[in-house]
Amino acid sequence: MFELAPPELLWLVAIAFIAGLVDAAVGGGGLVQLPGLFTVLPQHTPAMLFGTNKFSSMFGTAAAAFRYARNVRFPWRPVLFAAATAFVFSFAGATAVSLLPKDAVRPLVLVLLVAMLGYTLWKKDFGALHRPREIGRKELATALAIGAVIGFYDGFFGPGTGSFLIFLFVRFFGLDFLRASAASKVVNLATNVAAISFFVPTGNILWLFAIPMATANIVGSVVGTRLALRGGTPFIRKLFVGLVVVLIARMGWDTFAG
Repeated sequence: MFELAPPELLWLVAIAFIAGLVDAAVGGGGLVQLPGLFTVLPQHTPAMLFGTNKFSSMFGTAAAAFRYARNVRFPWRPVLFAAATAFVFSFAGATAVSLLPKDAVRPLVLVLLVAMLGYTLWKKDFGALHRPREIGRKELATALAIGAVIGFYDGFFGPGTGSFLIFLFVRFFGLDFLRASAASKVVNLATNVAAISFFVPTGNILWLFAIPMATANIVGSVVGTRLALRGGTPFIRKLFVGLVVVLIARMGWDTFAG
């Protein structure tokens, strides 16, 4: 195994860097990193690969959340409310994996992604303007519901979590794409920490790969955050639409070809 480690590490570090860059800007790093792990390390169990992926992405997400928090102002109360329920329900989703077949979820996710893309393209100014709503009880209740649903989804299934969060923060709180992307990182960090609290005690992390990948993910995250801050909302909107199209293609292939 150790004879194969250097070339495997090289590939995985490169993959983790790209995943961190993409995820910092608009989410979707798991679309790059998780398939990379399954391709490079096919001899390991899915639980080991999922754990390694979550460990690496957690650090990149934390770095992105920190940089966004320093440079972008967004309403913290609903974001923290969503993060709290996301943490709890992400853990619940992880434990529910064995109870419900994931194949039953794919068609629903595909429909939601198509609807989300159609709405974004139809509403030309969707996410283009920052029109934050006043935060009251209704908005906080909405934040709790968003955290619960997205947290459970991320713990159970995962693909597109960042995109769903960005869309929901724009739709229900009037944020632009830049601020919605920043807010989504805080919630995503909570779901990653919840997952890690499950994977670490059960020994499902390949530390030889996870630590270098985490470092590369952080570096990629710093680059991605910098690009997003420079490009602003128009840049993130384009990336968001592109990522959702990729997600639809992947879900469509998994649903109909699989």
